[in-house]
This record gives sequence, structure tokens and C-alpha cells, in this order.
Amino acid sequence: MGEGFDVGVRTLLVVEDDQALRELVVGYLRDHDYLVLGAADAVEMDDILSRTAVDLVVLDIKLSGEDGHAICRRLARGKRRGIIMVSGLAGDADRILALESGADDFLAKPFNPRELLARVRAVLRRRLAPASARIGRHRRFLGVEFELGRHHLRGAEGEVIQLTPGELSVLSVLIENPGRVMSRDELLDQAYGETDVFDRAIDVHISRLRRKLSACCAEQAIRTHRHAGYQFVAPVE
Repeated sequence: MGEGFDVGVRTLLVVEDDQALRELVVGYLRDHDYLVLGAADAVEMDDILSRTAVDLVVLDIKLSGEDGHAICRRLARGKRRGIIMVSGLAGDADRILALESGADDFLAKPFNPRELLARVRAVLRRRLAPASARIGRHRRFLGVEFELGRHHLRGAEGEVIQLTPGELSVLSVLIENPGRVMSRDELLDQAYGETDVFDRAIDVHISRLRRKLSACCAEQAIRTHRHAGYQFVAPVE
């Protein structure tokens, strides 16, 4: 499939209430060697997820019943899987809200199926081979343990801090470069590679990482340098 590493056959779920669009997207992704299922709403989605292991969900925001943002927040609290949200609303505020809901990426409608495919591949690549693969198996900072390949941190009291693939990739890059001020462009390049992700995504991930770390760390781990970027200031072991 061109990802550059062996991922095997991955299962995708397209949650879209427009039947014609859902069938088009499902068919296109199937043609590119994915196992793809479709659901019209949260009820059908939950039924599929209860009996099928899904690696990534393509989730429309405007759905009948439970809307996409509520679904995304619920999925992000559970078993980790990639989430790409799609919407006819394409402003920065809409993109940021999608990321804050727990999505790994956002795509505006109407979209080219090839762009969706590229984003699916990128999210799976980050999820399956994150930037953390370049560092040692364990790192510790401020009593928090970071372990290679896991989408969570563990606090000093044993509490688990769940991370999205995007948060994991950004944190991995910062931990790999302790003390160094990194610009948004550097973080985008190292955490996301060639994916077309808007730079505000870094700000959202940093904000969410700070909020999650504040629950178990009394000291600040990530410092903002205005007009320059972000710096991981906690000692890394």
C-alpha cells in the first residue's frame, strides 16, 4: 500500500449518513486493500465496534442522533483507534474543535478520495510506527513514565494518561529533543512527515498534552516561546 512498513490488512469504519457518499468512500478504500465497513449513525457504529476490531474511523460530524463530536469524544476515551473527522464546515474553528474532541485529523467536504486515502495512511502510520520508535523503550520525566509503542503515559501514582496518536507523536518529538526550542514547522515535519496538517494542530496537541500532564505533574513540562515554538523543559531520564 506504500506506507513504507508492513501493517497487514487494516480495518476501517466509515460513519456517514449520506448513503451514496458512504458507499463511494467505502468502495474507494476497499479498492486500496483495506477491509472497510460502513455505518449510517452511532447505533450502527456501536454495533460494529462491539464485534469487530477497527483500526481507524472516518467520522462525519453531522449525523442524526448522536453527533460526530460527541461520538469522537466517546471513542477517544475508549480503546485507541485512529479518528478522521469530515465536515462541510471548514473553518479553523471547526478543525480545532474536531482535534479537541479527540480526532487525529480533519478533512473538509467535498474532498478528493485520494486525499482521504493519504490521510488514512498517515494516521495509521503515526499510530503504528510513531515518532517514539526513534527513542529508547522507556523515558521518565517528572515521575511520569513513557513507554515505546503504548498510547498512554503512567503517572507516579500509577494513573494512566491516555494519548491520541497525534499527541503521542508530538510528545515523542519533544522528549527526543529535551531543552531545545522547536518551531511549529519542525514539530509538524518530525511528528507528521509529509502530511498536510495545518500548524494550529500543534497548538491544540500541546494544549491537550499540558492539560493531561497537569493532572499528575506539579511542574511544567512544556514551555511556550512566543514566535519561536515549544520547549520540553522537564529533565528526561
